[in-house]
Amino acid sequence: MSVHDDITSVQRSLDDMYRSLGRLEHQLGSGGLEMRRVRLDADHLRESVALLREAAAAPDTARRPDLVTISDTPYDISLWTDSDDEGLGARDRRAP
Repeated sequence: MSVHDDITSVQRSLDDMYRSLGRLEHQLGSGGLEMRRVRLDADHLRESVALLREAAAAPDTARRPDLVTISDTPYDISLWTDSDDEGLGARDRRAP
């Protein structure tokens, strides 16, 4: 089975679940916390399957993160003047 077939199968199952939820809401009412929660979860599942369908339809190109160039020039030494406050200790003192 291909990915597209699997996603279509999941979509059909969700459609069946929606029909069953509609029948349950008719019998139990839609005002209860449990029914609202199940309906909300089903909506989230439907949205997630739609996202999966979009991701599967995207071309299979390797997605590389944007590269950041780091310069080889030395850092400015003034960046490290407050290193005593970072727990590294002072150069002219000894540990107790």
